[in-house]
Amino acid sequence: MSKLELNIFNTDTKFIEAKNLVKEVYLMDARPWVVGFSGGKDSTAVVQLVFQALLELDPSERHKKIYIISSDTLVETPLIIDKITRTLGRIQEKALELGLPIETQKVRPKVEQTFWSSIIGKGYPTPRQKFRWCTDRLKIEPANRFILEKVDQFGEVVMLLGVRDSESSTRAGVMQSHTIEGKKLMRHSTLRNAFVFAPIRSFDVDDVWEYLLQYESPWGDDNNELLELYQNSSSECPLIVDKEVKESAGSCGNSRFGCWTCTVVSEDKALSGFINNGVDWLRPLYEFRNFLVKIREDQSKRQKQRMNGEVYLLPHNEKIEEWHIVVKKKELGGYLEKNQINLATVEDLNIIIEDEDGSYKRFGVGPFTVKAREEILRQLLRTQKQIRELHDPTIELISFEELKVIRKYWHEDLQWEDRLPLIVEEETGKVYDWNHNDRPVFKDDQITDLETICKEEGVNMSVLKQLISVEKDYSGVKVRRGLFQAFDKTLKQDFLHL
Repeated sequence: MSKLELNIFNTDTKFIEAKNLVKEVYLMDARPWVVGFSGGKDSTAVVQLVFQALLELDPSERHKKIYIISSDTLVETPLIIDKITRTLGRIQEKALELGLPIETQKVRPKVEQTFWSSIIGKGYPTPRQKFRWCTDRLKIEPANRFILEKVDQFGEVVMLLGVRDSESSTRAGVMQSHTIEGKKLMRHSTLRNAFVFAPIRSFDVDDVWEYLLQYESPWGDDNNELLELYQNSSSECPLIVDKEVKESAGSCGNSRFGCWTCTVVSEDKALSGFINNGVDWLRPLYEFRNFLVKIREDQSKRQKQRMNGEVYLLPHNEKIEEWHIVVKKKELGGYLEKNQINLATVEDLNIIIEDEDGSYKRFGVGPFTVKAREEILRQLLRTQKQIRELHDPTIELISFEELKVIRKYWHEDLQWEDRLPLIVEEETGKVYDWNHNDRPVFKDDQITDLETICKEEGVNMSVLKQLISVEKDYSGVKVRRGLFQAFDKTLKQDFLHL
């Protein structure tokens, strides 16, 4: 037997062993399976193995349900989410035709926690390597909600992931630490009563591709098209259902296709890869993604306090310029009050704080200002219009449900002018049926009067708005037990006591 023939024989043996392992674990107990499917090579290989294994079992042995779930973050690259949607449909159709106990489903973040609700609504800064809030909100929580529903229903579940030891030494170490000695399953890092099964754990990347290209897709997909997709975009962003195991190989950013809005990496090689390969209608998405990176770094677009009103200072190690205003730390509160500076809305803040030890500090930054969020929304709606004109008039980058949540968040963030409906109408030409109960607390002229009175009386307008908002939240409630605590919390915010 030649060296090439021996290699093919050994690889084929690995595939057969993996398929037999899937059958063995499936028959082991009555726990249902949840398979994470991202549309990429590894998860495709896992689903294909499961499909083939089930086909080799007697129908009487197919005794438990298999749920194939895919994460739709609602900001996936349109090309990828379209492919995943089509593939899930084919898997479901073929499973029904063959009588396999398979059910496919997408999991999505709650509308209050989507990417746009978080950024445009609440002002979250776009994700970066050290503040990757998107992974939890958009991927882990939706998948875990589905898993916990099945745990409540069945007691325990087994999750199948396309993770491999060869992806990184860190990944291999984490997987080993979760492996139960003498067992074929791993413990889930956070969910009790959930276990992880990695059927292609021993595969390397060449094994995965050889398996996919050697065995035809049971549901009729062309795995050569998947290979071409990788060649155009480099790689995929996996469905994450176990953060510690899945993220041990590093960021879901460089050289991966996933969220087109990803700002964790310095350059989106996936989008640029597609564009370089002729998918030119994606260019507006690429440009908008770069805009999100740029606006995050612009300190004039960010509040100078955190969402809870906390103020923090950072070392100022640069030269003190003549246009800087140096204020002693103990005098800072008085200076802000005297000059009516609102840290939640101020844009150009040229204050340098001199600490008691003689060192210099500057204000740290928090969420986007409401004005910046308006700018992001306008730019997003314009990008949506461009994509519709260039490619598909039905593409939706932001939903009406998200717009309604954003409007609610803006009201809570004391933007009483109710500008969102106006912005949407100006940018899209559409007039939606907005909820009448969400109308502003005061009319424009009343807000102007309040601002004038506050200035005359030396009252902080931002705090007054917050106090009125608290009162509004408790109005109509019989037992207003938390009202005074909420007032107290508002009046104890850092910026009031600098």
